[in-house]
Amino acid sequence: MDYATEKSLISYLKWALISTVIGLALAALLGWQSTGTIGGTLTIFFICAVLAVLEISLSFDNAIVNANKLKDMTPVWQHRFLTWGIIIAVFGMRIVFPLLIVVIAANVGPWTAMVMAATQPEEYARIMNEAHLPIAAFGGTFLMMVALGYFFDEEKDVHWIHWLESRISQYASVKGVEIAFVLTVALLFSRLLEGAERDVFVYSAIYGLLTFLLVEVLGGFLDKSQESTRAAAQGGLGAFLYLEVLDASFSFDGVIGAFALSQNLFVIAIGLGIGAMYVRSMTIMLVERGTLAQYRYLEHGAFYAILILAVIMYFQTLVHIPEVITGLGGAGLIGVALWSSIRWNRREAAAE
Repeated sequence: MDYATEKSLISYLKWALISTVIGLALAALLGWQSTGTIGGTLTIFFICAVLAVLEISLSFDNAIVNANKLKDMTPVWQHRFLTWGIIIAVFGMRIVFPLLIVVIAANVGPWTAMVMAATQPEEYARIMNEAHLPIAAFGGTFLMMVALGYFFDEEKDVHWIHWLESRISQYASVKGVEIAFVLTVALLFSRLLEGAERDVFVYSAIYGLLTFLLVEVLGGFLDKSQESTRAAAQGGLGAFLYLEVLDASFSFDGVIGAFALSQNLFVIAIGLGIGAMYVRSMTIMLVERGTLAQYRYLEHGAFYAILILAVIMYFQTLVHIPEVITGLGGAGLIGVALWSSIRWNRREAAAE
């Protein structure tokens, strides 16, 4: 047995647990400074804890997809993603991204947006919520392409829902079939909206599709260039870029949804930041333990969860769907996939 399999769960969660202690301590300090009461302090402390749990539940599939990509990357690029990547994920998506939305939507400067977050949280939350439609259309389209890219694969020979996945893989040789499918879904869905909202949805969906295609093209170009210069091997800068955009798409829903629990940007950043550290720990554990190879249907469950998340993001442009339902749905699918994998492993062991 190698070192990776000997490591305990606590070893993998060490930095996540440290970030939890620090984050909740900051939450208590922030609560006391902003309210000056024990009740207010406990309320903010509790909100940060709930946001962390929400982020973890929403990000099970994110960790599995990250591990799926990381297992083919060199150790150097794995380390870079798990260090620099987590900094971008925590500070970029949980702090800079919400500020950037307000900067663009309200046409104000970054400092003004920061002041608004601190002194006018209600107005800040209103602007964020108004920006939900284009964000949901963009992120939903990107994630739908990610999920379909997994199923529309000629070389895919392991099928969880065999009757469906085997037929999908047969059509993978048709050039651009997943692109046509996503565009059709987006255009059909846009008919449920009216006026300016319909135009915003369509344009945002197209930008999401273009972003996915550009990341794929640019990623392949960068990795090819690195191979020719021997600066990196399989899964270099291009894969790193892909994972960062993927993480951003996963984060859209959590960041916007967090404003339903708190309008304080700093409370949201603490709560979601704690959750992001657990995603990093889960990703490392999945890669080092080879969990994806041990449980053959785990990836399938994650990509089905991504596909459902993409559809939910579309429907959230019409009605509010609680993030708890989204998180539990994704976690439930992954749990069923894990159970199916364990059953398959037992059958194989019994047959031998």
